[in-house]
Amino acid sequence: MSFALIKLLPAEPKIRFMAFRNWAFPFSIVMMVVSLGLFGALGLNLGIDFRGGTVIEIRTTDGPADIAGIRTQLNQLQFGDVEVQSFGNETDVLIRVQQQPGGDRAQQAVVERVRAELGETAIEYRRFEVVGPRVSGELAIAGITAVVAALGAILIYIWVRFEWQFAVGAIIATVHDVILTLGLFAVTGLDFNLSSIAAILTIVGYSLNDTVVVYDRVRENLRRYKRMLIDDLLNLSVNSMLSRTIMTSVTTLIALGSLFLFGGEIIRSFTAAMIWGVLVGTYSSIFVAGPVLVYLKLRPAKPAGGASADDADSGDSGEAETGDEAKA
Repeated sequence: MSFALIKLLPAEPKIRFMAFRNWAFPFSIVMMVVSLGLFGALGLNLGIDFRGGTVIEIRTTDGPADIAGIRTQLNQLQFGDVEVQSFGNETDVLIRVQQQPGGDRAQQAVVERVRAELGETAIEYRRFEVVGPRVSGELAIAGITAVVAALGAILIYIWVRFEWQFAVGAIIATVHDVILTLGLFAVTGLDFNLSSIAAILTIVGYSLNDTVVVYDRVRENLRRYKRMLIDDLLNLSVNSMLSRTIMTSVTTLIALGSLFLFGGEIIRSFTAAMIWGVLVGTYSSIFVAGPVLVYLKLRPAKPAGGASADDADSGDSGEAETGDEAKA
C-alpha cells in the first residue's frame, strides 16, 4: 500500500514544452547577452583569493563577538575594503583586508594595526594569512582552467556516448548556466572567491546530469518511435522524466535553502550561486537542451515517410510502436 502525501504532477503529464521554444530559446539568448554585458560593465567582486590581501581569524573570549562594532573599529583604519564575518560559532570572526600597496611589509603592518586597534584583552588571535598578488593570479588561472577543462571533458563524453548533436546541446546548456551564474555575481556583488569557482563547477555537474538524463530518454525514444515528429518526441521524453527532474530540484533547493539561511556569511555566496544554478540548470535542461536538438536537425521536422496524426497521438500517450520498428 502506498500513500501519496504530495502530488505535484499527474501520473502521465502531457505538457507541450517544445511549443514554447520559439520564445524560450530567444529569451535564454537575451539573458546570456545581458549577463555578459553586466559582467563586462560591472565586473566581479573578487575576494581575497583573487585580489590578494590579509586574512585574520580571531575568537572573543568574553561572549559573542560584536561584528558591527569590530567592523566600525577597522573601518577607521582606512584600509579600503574590509570584510568582517562570523563563522563557526558566535565567538569566531573572520577579518579580510584588501591588498595594501607596499609589498609584504605593508601586509604585515595591517596585522599589527589590527591588533593594536582591537587590543589583546578578551580576544584570541588564531590565524594570520597573507595572500599575495602572484598567488591570487595563479588561483584565477587555475579556476578558469578547471572550468574550461570540465566543459571540454563534457563535450568528449557526450559525443562518445550519444551523437554530436547531443554533445553540442549539452555544452550550450552548460555554458548558458555558467554565463547566467556569472551574471548573478556581477549584478548582486556577491564575493567571488575559490568557493564560487567550486559552486560553478558543481553547477556544471548538476546541469550536465539533468541534461543527460533527458537526453538518455530522447535516445531511447528515437529508437522506439521511428516516425514520430521531433517536437512530439522531445515532449514525450521531457514529460516522462519531469517527475524525477522536479523532485531532484526541490530536494536540492531545500538543502541549499537551509544552508543559505543558517550557514552564515562564510558560505553565503556559495549557496546563493548553487540555488541559482539549480534553477537555471533545471530550466536549461528543458528549454535549452531540447530546442538545440530541433535546430541541429537531430531528426527532420517531417520525416520522409510522413507522420500521421495517429503517430503523434500515440507518442504523447507513451504507447510503443509494434512490429519491426519497436524492436529496432
